Amino acid sequence: MTRRWLNERKHEYYYLKAKHMDYRSRAAFKLLQIDERFRIFRPGDSVVDLGASPGGWSQVARELIGERGRIIGVDLVPIRPLDGVDTIVGDITSAETIKELLSRFGGKADVVISDMAPNIGGNYSTDHARSVHLCGFVLDVCDRLLKENGKMVMKVFMGDLFKQLKDHTELRFDKVSVYTPEATRKESSEVYVIGEGFHAREAPLRPLPPDEPVTKFRKRGELK
Repeated sequence: MTRRWLNERKHEYYYLKAKHMDYRSRAAFKLLQIDERFRIFRPGDSVVDLGASPGGWSQVARELIGERGRIIGVDLVPIRPLDGVDTIVGDITSAETIKELLSRFGGKADVVISDMAPNIGGNYSTDHARSVHLCGFVLDVCDRLLKENGKMVMKVFMGDLFKQLKDHTELRFDKVSVYTPEATRKESSEVYVIGEGFHAREAPLRPLPPDEPVTKFRKRGELK
């Protein structure tokens, strides 16, 4: 059996398992595996899910935080309704969307999660840079919404800017880990950065991003 065949078989396994368990994407298993390793969620947590469409990560978070918890998902496209999940249609790189998120959330979050990815253009260096750029907005949301000692999970494509991103993340969290869930395709360059113990310092925040979006993130494909 070739490695490629084994990888395709594994991809099919998570795809079919997602359909069987009624998850909206196979990416749900990535978050489940991250939580199993790092214990991200607790019952009653408040969660912000960035790039939430089609809703697989919000589904997992809802299961793990229970009915007392709260989730707001943000994406460029409407998300089919999910019980217990509020949604915002908007671009997180836009000041307008960030302001609406702050207003709608009305407090502090225990966890910020992001499975966002940029529009893939085929040039790896550019795609990597755009991915890191999006992660800067995830950190900005943490600066504005995450509670002291809160947790964060964000996806990024590996590349030469990764160390810079990790350094910026380490300024904000007591512990920063880099993890690749088993459900990730072997050929993928994506990894997940997990921040634990948010500092919530009274440091000046960087200015809100311009009203015009700088980088679009893409909708993750639904199960077909």
